[in-house]
Amino acid sequence: MDLALLKTFLSVAESGSFAAASERLFVTQSAVSLRIQRLEDQLGKPLFLRSKAGAELTPSGREFEGFALSLVRNWEKARQQVAVPEGFKRSLTIGAQISLWPRLGFRWVDALRAAEPLLGLRCEVGMPDQLTRAMSEGVMQIALTYTPTLRPGTVVDKVLEEEIVLAASWADPRLDDLAGRYVYVDWGPDFFQFHNQTLPGLSNPGLTLSMGALAARYLVDREFAAFLPARLVKRYMERGTLWVVPGAPVYTQTVWSVWRDDLDDDLADVAHATLAKVVDGAETDIEEIRDLI
Repeated sequence: MDLALLKTFLSVAESGSFAAASERLFVTQSAVSLRIQRLEDQLGKPLFLRSKAGAELTPSGREFEGFALSLVRNWEKARQQVAVPEGFKRSLTIGAQISLWPRLGFRWVDALRAAEPLLGLRCEVGMPDQLTRAMSEGVMQIALTYTPTLRPGTVVDKVLEEEIVLAASWADPRLDDLAGRYVYVDWGPDFFQFHNQTLPGLSNPGLTLSMGALAARYLVDREFAAFLPARLVKRYMERGTLWVVPGAPVYTQTVWSVWRDDLDDDLADVAHATLAKVVDGAETDIEEIRDLI
């Protein structure tokens, strides 16, 4: 069976829309419709109920969804195993939102490589919906995210409580001295509400960065302040390029890990153990920053 047809079916099933699936797959909506029609012709059953509101799985579609997921996952598993680089025994693909790589994801990779020298690793960056789709299709085995989505074949675990703190690129910053020197970093709708409630005077700074932890790179070369992950601020404080703002409110955001439930048990054990060790270090960094606020 054509893998493209299966992935198109799964994309429509997940999004509930032919239009949304076409955007995800970078094809036209008519191409999506044609693929679904071909799949329905092959199966001899309608898979979706189409309406102006979108596309809903039929009973046959719901029954087929599990088989489609298994087929795509088995293909990806076989492809990855065949593609294991020479000199390595097996492979693992880890994904994370961009803000979760510095001082967390990268350290985890280091710990995994030390624990499993013959493990080939592939690391990817993605938005939550991209990570969810990659996990569902078996392209990725583990993901770190702020906004997990539980899908069949996956398990979600809490990793740590991230603390987003206010930091500035000049020494001895004060909360009442940020006018004209503040950048709003978009940490999502909940952060927006938190920000408006705790710092209403800084709600319209004129500059917004929707790039998470990457905003730190912008701050260090300019005289600005912004909310950044405490574990990341710790590194810049050690370099003498960022300082926390005493008395500023702290925003807490949970970090989650999503795991494929068909990951080999021994590899899952190593991955869990190494992640736990890295998280211990991150929590120590967070505690040290917390003491300065």
